[in-house]
Amino acid sequence: MTSIKEETISGVKWRTIEKFSVEGIHFFLGLIMARLLTAADYGTVGMLAVFLSISSTFIDSGFTNALIQKKNRDQVDFSTVFYFNIVVAILIYIILFFSAPWVSVFFKMPILTDILRMQAIGLIIRSISSVQVTQLVIKIDFKALARRSMYSSLIAGVAGVLMAYHGFGVWALVYQDLILATINVIFICWYCRWLPLPVFSISSFKRMFSFGGKLLVSNLINQVYKNLNQIVIGKAFSAGALGYYKRGTQFARFPNQIINGSIKSVTFPILSKIQDDDEHLVAVYRKYIRISSMCIFFGCVLVSALAKPLIIFLLTEKWSPSIIFLHIYCFACMFDHLNGINLNLLQVKGRSDLFLRLEIIKKIIATIILFSAVPFGIIGVCLSKILWSQTSVFINTYYTGKLFGLGYISQVRDYSGYFFRSVVACIPAFLLTFVDIPHIVQLLLGALISVAIYYCLLRKDESMKEVLEILNNYFLGRLKKVVRFSH
Repeated sequence: MTSIKEETISGVKWRTIEKFSVEGIHFFLGLIMARLLTAADYGTVGMLAVFLSISSTFIDSGFTNALIQKKNRDQVDFSTVFYFNIVVAILIYIILFFSAPWVSVFFKMPILTDILRMQAIGLIIRSISSVQVTQLVIKIDFKALARRSMYSSLIAGVAGVLMAYHGFGVWALVYQDLILATINVIFICWYCRWLPLPVFSISSFKRMFSFGGKLLVSNLINQVYKNLNQIVIGKAFSAGALGYYKRGTQFARFPNQIINGSIKSVTFPILSKIQDDDEHLVAVYRKYIRISSMCIFFGCVLVSALAKPLIIFLLTEKWSPSIIFLHIYCFACMFDHLNGINLNLLQVKGRSDLFLRLEIIKKIIATIILFSAVPFGIIGVCLSKILWSQTSVFINTYYTGKLFGLGYISQVRDYSGYFFRSVVACIPAFLLTFVDIPHIVQLLLGALISVAIYYCLLRKDESMKEVLEILNNYFLGRLKKVVRFSH
């Protein structure tokens, strides 16, 4: 039987491979598309993000997490969730189809009617494979999920670039998303070969809804807020301003998406297995926080420091308005992993009631902060995200402090050293952007200097040793396979 450490290493390894490859594909193909499309094209699609995100949340309804958290799950449970997801997806599509004209009137953009109706088809497509994906997560089979994501991202990305090149404009982004959803479903259904039972259990539904229902409300509140700033910017400013904002924040999320996305999705099923051992749970949890903070803080600060050459070299001068958003937003999203891991711990313990309570409190405060920032312009909206990120961490650590004695101050002690060392290490990279040398030189030299300084600052850190050990074991294992194959 594999240990928690082995499962974590295997899961994080494949999730990291998935994130690096998928984000890498999106990144490089996205650069090409950004040169072919306009900021308004991205902003137009961004205006609809809130409607699609909320709809996706309704379709899942927290049942996937309920399946993962449940110890005695069976095929009846899986089949019940499968049928529920598809029925809800169809109902949501019908609602979006008939409400699309109202959305276009609200934003004063007639084209949004057809775009929303087309994009919403992806909700039905994705609902077909949600249970199969959950089964792979429960098995910690992130290798299959990584392969799925790599294949679909590459095919959809290339298709999107070709359509953008041939003048599809904003529709290139729409069709790209539909192709991505379709390839994902085809691969998962082919790989899992799972068929639902012809049964829908009311008792199973009720049991899972007692846990998942609270997560549904929590996730709805969270999705509304996550996309509220896009609605505010799109309505109060313009589609072009929203496009610049989205592009800048997309770069800012890159380190967090790769590292936190890898760790967060792996920690929930693994921590669920040790949910009854509080001492072990807290020890593993604190280790996750230290390792993820060490990597994410440095990645975000480095991206912020090199924002100007990064945007201009990769996207050209036409996207230069995105630079200021990238500078600022890096310091907002670098704390997302702390929120995610804290909330994971509440879900692991089955406390979706506390999860919901926190979401209601947080989003009331967050909405007040957001609308208070609107009079200060789009820069004010972006700066408000930094204030909110710290407020969110403080609130999310309240119950982990009550339940496990691991509150805000204790967690600050675990991660603050990595933040300050990251800032110190990246100062030379930031100063280098003011030197009159090519942007590619600023990027490469700045990154190299900062990485070297950060490594020196972390040489004796225990978390650094653990990361190096994991990397060493992984690459040695790959090398041994190559040697055996060559013989």
